[in-house]
Amino acid sequence: MVKILFVCLGNICRSPMAEAIMRHLIQNEGLEGKVTVDSAGTGSWHIGKPPHEGTRSILDRYRISYEGQKARKLMEEDLTSFDYIIGMDSENIGNIRRLAGFKQTGQIARLMDYVDDHPIADVPDPYYTDNFDEVYEMVQKGCENLLKEIKKIHNF
Repeated sequence: MVKILFVCLGNICRSPMAEAIMRHLIQNEGLEGKVTVDSAGTGSWHIGKPPHEGTRSILDRYRISYEGQKARKLMEEDLTSFDYIIGMDSENIGNIRRLAGFKQTGQIARLMDYVDDHPIADVPDPYYTDNFDEVYEMVQKGCENLLKEIKKIHNF
């Protein structure tokens, strides 16, 4: 089982969007039981809350389920129990690496590392920009490419 964890700051906008999109892609490709996905935030402000209304709205528009998603904080044990730990921006990656210290972890990368043709390396935080459409497009492309790579590496 390949395990993916998406990480952003508060776990209410970008990472739950990525989690929902990736679940949708996994289901569409019949990879349930081979790939699993979760999300977390580096901050604790929103623990237990559902995704942001902007995230819910755009996921509803594309008929992508976010049922049962609740914000949680990234924990040290996540770093060894997930194969891929995918941050939305360089600040998230820095926070993940600080938590990891010198311990062995899953592969840590930014989501946009999987998108060669995009001029922006960090997925902007729509909590501050309110641009959920741009973020959706970036996250969708990043998730598609990440899943392609996982399928190739793991022969799915």
